[in-house]
Amino acid sequence: MEPGESNSTVHFESAEDLEINDENVQRGQWALKADYLLSVIGYTVGLGNIWRFPYLVYKNGGGVFLIPYIVMMIFAGMPIFFMESALGQFASLGPAQVWKAVPILQGMGLLTFFASTFQGIYYNCIVAYCLFYFFISFQTPLPWQECYSWWENDKICRKTPTDPMCNLTSSTEMNGNKNCQNSSFHKIRSEHFWDVTVLHRSSSINETGKVLWHLAVCLLITWLIVLLVLCKGIKFSGKVSYVAVTIPYASLVLLVIRGVTLEGADKGIKYYIGSPSDFSKLADAQVWKDATTQIFYSLSVSLGGVTALSSYNKFQNDCFTDTLIVAVLDCLTSVLAGFAIFSILGHMAHQIQLSVAEISHSGIGLIFLAYPEALLHLPVAPLWSIVFFGMVVTTGLTSQFAIVETIITSLQDEFPSFLRNKRFYVTVAVCLISYLFGILLVTEAGIYWITLIDHFCSGWGLILIAILEVIGLSWIYGINRFIKDIEMMIGERSWLFWLWWRACWIIVTPILLTLMLIWSIIIFRKPEYGFVEYPSWAIALGWLMLTFCFLWVPVIALVVIVYAEGDSLRQKAIAIFRPAPDWGPFLEQHRGEQYRKQQASTQISH
Repeated sequence: MEPGESNSTVHFESAEDLEINDENVQRGQWALKADYLLSVIGYTVGLGNIWRFPYLVYKNGGGVFLIPYIVMMIFAGMPIFFMESALGQFASLGPAQVWKAVPILQGMGLLTFFASTFQGIYYNCIVAYCLFYFFISFQTPLPWQECYSWWENDKICRKTPTDPMCNLTSSTEMNGNKNCQNSSFHKIRSEHFWDVTVLHRSSSINETGKVLWHLAVCLLITWLIVLLVLCKGIKFSGKVSYVAVTIPYASLVLLVIRGVTLEGADKGIKYYIGSPSDFSKLADAQVWKDATTQIFYSLSVSLGGVTALSSYNKFQNDCFTDTLIVAVLDCLTSVLAGFAIFSILGHMAHQIQLSVAEISHSGIGLIFLAYPEALLHLPVAPLWSIVFFGMVVTTGLTSQFAIVETIITSLQDEFPSFLRNKRFYVTVAVCLISYLFGILLVTEAGIYWITLIDHFCSGWGLILIAILEVIGLSWIYGINRFIKDIEMMIGERSWLFWLWWRACWIIVTPILLTLMLIWSIIIFRKPEYGFVEYPSWAIALGWLMLTFCFLWVPVIALVVIVYAEGDSLRQKAIAIFRPAPDWGPFLEQHRGEQYRKQQASTQISH
């Protein structure tokens, strides 16, 4: 039975019957609520919690950064997450088809589909980097511990920083010190290993170079893991999440315990949390912008993944409680990751007599430059390197599972009669095509491509998607209708409960996101990797990728307007703003009276 198709022979007389027959056989369904919770936690808790949040905390005033972070979590992150999860669960449809609720915005489905596709391609390449480091950690000493001659140009490699201004941060940030670019510049060993051995980094994106077989093999392995986990459907992937999600938490706890017991750990922790009384940072718009973008990175909203995963929930699942659990756990994980990172960086800083600021990094640099160097200063360094990179690999893979699931779900919902029973072949095709596109990202210029895609396909683009979502559902679909839909699933709540969410969805959230979007555009900077600037054609290509994703919204809207049914302008307007005739809960027994009347009137009119 297709969505919206009538089935008058099915009747349920009791709540017990409804519970028994709550299985969505056509699409599949989570076997247990825990399967969903662990899967969505694995999706939201990703690499950004490890390498981005700790850096933003110390960059933006330490502990005081938690104030804008929590504020934006409450007023922006949680409302969007709740909205996306409720929407997917209500219709049992992924992001490609769920926008039948607002026909004029049906292009949002393709927008999130292509945004997830771009993210899945480059994100798995980063996981492949981590997997390579995981494999090479099974040796003593660790390969980046010495400046071996087979690294090429080993004369510029040093074990320890010799100039506080030209240290670990020099190649990617340098703190603006242009003097570090001269020919006598010496790279720290972990950085030299990263640039020369791992990346074979070319001088710019113009020089593609050869495919790096060691990264290509690791990328193939990561895609094979994704294929094996997802090809059997969400019931199997839900069981895998029990192991894949718990391993990173166990590893993180081990790293925190080990880190805080090291000499000098307090130096790193103090630098991480900063001064809680430094409230002057709250007047800086950049701090609020960083908090907003981190919320979107952390909760992984605006990319369709939350909608896709929640679409496999049982209809009466309490998605509000799920939102609270995921938001709190995501926040705590980010904070805990900061202690694991900076306690060990503090130990390293203590041993080599440098400040934590001089050895810290943001983004990829924290994972592949600063932390590997810090691990060398621990007893039994290979063991802790295995623990750390094992944690990073599993953390990245659990997020990648959900990203690819979003793509698969979108395809199967868009072509249900052709693809719904061909899960294995769809998964193989998605993984194979993504791997082939990813080959470019494991060439000698691969890191430049990853940086370019991440720069344009993340950040303020996610904020714009969220604005379109909240306006579409609150203002066009109708906040009253949307709240009634949610109450069909989770039961009626107090007027005070809904007053809060009305205020967020109608006023507070869109205003906050619009302000952050405007500020993000004002301070927009061209992409760069260290001191390597991107050529004009690469920047133009980045804008084209972003435009390609968002162009589908006005294009599909124009198609909807042109083919809208009705003789008068008013009738056409109603057709493009009113939900599609087959909109509503996927299973007949979950459809309320309003949806049965809507369906009946549509059948009569035809």
